[in-house]
Amino acid sequence: MIYDTTNITTFPIPENVKTPWLAHRGDLPDTLVYNNGTMYEKVLAVAKKFPSHIAFDFMGKSTTYRQLLQNIDDCARSLRTIGVREDDRITIAMPNCPQAIYMLYAINRVGAVANMIHPLSAENEIAEYLSISHSTTIITLDQFYGKIEAIRRKTQIRNVIIARIRDELSKPIKAGYMVTEGRKIEPIPKDAPIISWKQFIKLGKSSFPDYRVARSAEDPAVILYSGGTTGKTKGIVLTNMNFNALSEQVVAANPMFRAGDKMLAAMPLFHGFGLGVCIHTMLSQGGRCVLVPRFTAKSYAKLITKYRCNFIAGVPTLYEALLRLPSMERADLSCLKGVFSGGDSLSIELKKKFDRFLYKHNASIQIREGYGTTECVTASCLTPPTQNREGSIGIPFPDMYYKIVRPGTEEEVPYGEEGEILIAGPTVMKGYLDMPEETADTIRKHSDGLSWVYTGDLGVMDDAGFIYFKGRIKRMIISSGYNVYPAQLENVFDAHEKVHMSCIIGVPDSYKMHKVKAFVMLKDGVPANEATKKELMDYARKNIAKYAMPYDIEFRDELPTTLVGKVAYRKLEEEEMEKQNGDGA
Repeated sequence: MIYDTTNITTFPIPENVKTPWLAHRGDLPDTLVYNNGTMYEKVLAVAKKFPSHIAFDFMGKSTTYRQLLQNIDDCARSLRTIGVREDDRITIAMPNCPQAIYMLYAINRVGAVANMIHPLSAENEIAEYLSISHSTTIITLDQFYGKIEAIRRKTQIRNVIIARIRDELSKPIKAGYMVTEGRKIEPIPKDAPIISWKQFIKLGKSSFPDYRVARSAEDPAVILYSGGTTGKTKGIVLTNMNFNALSEQVVAANPMFRAGDKMLAAMPLFHGFGLGVCIHTMLSQGGRCVLVPRFTAKSYAKLITKYRCNFIAGVPTLYEALLRLPSMERADLSCLKGVFSGGDSLSIELKKKFDRFLYKHNASIQIREGYGTTECVTASCLTPPTQNREGSIGIPFPDMYYKIVRPGTEEEVPYGEEGEILIAGPTVMKGYLDMPEETADTIRKHSDGLSWVYTGDLGVMDDAGFIYFKGRIKRMIISSGYNVYPAQLENVFDAHEKVHMSCIIGVPDSYKMHKVKAFVMLKDGVPANEATKKELMDYARKNIAKYAMPYDIEFRDELPTTLVGKVAYRKLEEEEMEKQNGDGA
């Protein structure tokens, strides 16, 4: 299907939905026009308009939109050659690197669905993601091959495509990489059942020179994941419209954006913000991504100044770290047009400190806080460029609607009263993969005609329409911006033969905001010693992603319980707080 600029969709404002925030949009539009194309078609249109513009930079090497399009099309032909067809699920387990970008849009071009997972996920987690998605093909880096091979027989995977970071590096950087990071990567056996990236691209050179795949805006494009508060992993199915609508909304909410503007794409591809904003919004609007496969606060700061980035995004802990970096003392940040915070609550004090920091370093803007959920791709609410209300996460994007209800109901609460945050609009997911009951529980159609996402988060709306995040109904830990689901980790520990019962909590941490701690009741006769702790930690590493790993396991003879017999995790959280306060006294 050729990108058709006459084939459009609009979302007129419903008459019976309260929209008090419209008065605070200033010159920003209240509703937008969306093309009924695919993610690939949206990037294709931009590539034809700006063929010589740089689409992305990666570790010293730049790629133009013309080159991007050619590489996507080469990749798409190869996917067809190895048998990928419409609606197949193809897993991308990659950091932010060029091959991941080519594969993402090539999958979309051939009508398949990109299944995005964290490459640092534990072996059994990867097996679960592959099983849930029924993936037939996976692409990952050479350094992760061992994990894929270890679980391959448990899955439906037919093709394993292996890419290498070094193949996308400029010559000077490649030389340095090979004597540092590159030398740590174990060589893949010559007889390994894989397809190297170079072999993969060659496969399509003489095949499928031209073809058409008719896909619509409402067809599934991407699967992202939520750990689930009950410990059950959920695949979130997102459509072409979800991503394309988001890209239009983000630009509309940031009228200072211009084609060619640079964004530091450090948020990962398997994260809604990383994929939806840092990558797709930029590439579908003529922006320039600075791809960052892995970063520290120090390297993040260096990249901002090296590339003179216009837009950056991060979690509060990152901004806290930037304030403490000596290398930022003389930084000129006058290039910045937008600084966004999300993933966790931005404290009023940190906002004030970072705004002062920006002003001191020649920036004419303030940090802007946003809010969203993966069920709506990512952010759907953001502080306006010229307005700020202390403690607020802003107002909804154009065509996005918020209301606050008594938890679990349709009953709206008065302005200023706390309730559950509900979201509606064109970025609402298609549903949870193969989970109709969970989908029906999360997305509910109301009498106003809109389908609303029940976020499980508590908030307040004031009479001007500004939203204030107050906390979570659902049990979840946020550590360095990653969502960690205690029930999911408890399922892992409880499955161990030596564990009777476990409880996972988040412990306040000055850097990560929260770090993960496990409390374990062992079965009778199992010694509560260092050897047992090591055994459980080794077991956890095989089943739990690195970012969600507990920093400690504490053995207990008994775990506190509620009146109905559930483990009283809040009691354990209170005990940890008392310990910390005692240590600090």
